[in-house]
Amino acid sequence: MKNFILLPSMKFFKRKGKSESNSDEELLARYQSSGDLALLGSLFERYMPLLYGVCLKYLKDEESAKDAVMGIFEELIVKAKKHEVKQFRSWLYVLGKNYCLMQLRAGKGYQELSLDEVMESVPFLHPEENGNKEEVLNALERCMQKLNEGQRQSVQLFYLEEKCYKEVVELTGYSMNDVKSYLQNGRRNLKICLEKNRE
Repeated sequence: MKNFILLPSMKFFKRKGKSESNSDEELLARYQSSGDLALLGSLFERYMPLLYGVCLKYLKDEESAKDAVMGIFEELIVKAKKHEVKQFRSWLYVLGKNYCLMQLRAGKGYQELSLDEVMESVPFLHPEENGNKEEVLNALERCMQKLNEGQRQSVQLFYLEEKCYKEVVELTGYSMNDVKSYLQNGRRNLKICLEKNRE
């Protein structure tokens, strides 16, 4: 997969030498102090298969996923200098997911995002990284109870029971506009509540 997703523009940053044997932290520190894109490119290349997989999962299209990988690299050029990064792989993983979520918001509209995608945009809610699946589910249940009736019903039916908009309208008696509003506000309130749980 590595050769498959390595785009020509990345080859510009490829450098022969000791960079491949350096740790992530060493390469990142050297990039932060020197601004040498070859160092960042060498580091980024290690995780291109991982990022491609993440992007493909969310964007559902190979070309879009490839474009997103390059877009993430462009963001990384700036963000890697601004942030204190302790575990580069985990940090890049979250950066990649958030980038894809922003692409989905821009391309399909916020209402098309799944509840899982909203949850995954909150760093606290990554059971695969933190090993806290039960804690995450408990937090989600508590936060669901804090939503108002319209939001809670709409989120429950649309996301957890996988009903379509029309079915939610029929089951609740709310208008289509109300359902869409409840879903958007419900997602936002869930995210806020879950982030507070993290703190």
